[in-house]
Amino acid sequence: MEKYIKAPLEEQELKELRAGDYVYISGTIYTARDAAHKRMEEALDAGEQLPFALAGNIIYYMGPSPAREGQCIGSAGPTTASRMDKYTPRLLDLGLKGMIGKGRRSQAVKEAVARNGAVYFAAVGGAGALLAGTIVKAEVIAYDDLGTEAVRRLEVKDFPAIVVTDRMGKDLYEEVEQGRFG
Repeated sequence: MEKYIKAPLEEQELKELRAGDYVYISGTIYTARDAAHKRMEEALDAGEQLPFALAGNIIYYMGPSPAREGQCIGSAGPTTASRMDKYTPRLLDLGLKGMIGKGRRSQAVKEAVARNGAVYFAAVGGAGALLAGTIVKAEVIAYDDLGTEAVRRLEVKDFPAIVVTDRMGKDLYEEVEQGRFG
């Protein structure tokens, strides 16, 4: 099923999303990859604030290439999500409601998704230039010294993704492997 949703995510929208749904996300999302996740964990351990509020928000695991003249961002394809798995349950427990990446997640992440009523979306790897076309504004908001891995606030319009793990813990990859999807 195709759905148009807004970010930050609201509880009612999350309740309606199911593994396998095609979604088009519009609104504000944030980027963070490995190095930014490590910094955020260090900030939390030190009792410091994160660069953005987690409640209801989506983190896109992405580090863009440089923007061409006249564009707000370069190629913006997803990073392998499992690289952030060691940080993700804590962020979900603190209010994060969505993540966008590619590939499978650990059992601990899937359990944290279900426990917190969140969702994991996949974006198509290798389609970074096309995905960049849905980003209408990009701004570095933290960890500028990390370059492409800095945290960015993105404004997106109809960013395409697929629900892989829904708020009940149903995992699209497992459903397909076991012949229960379709």
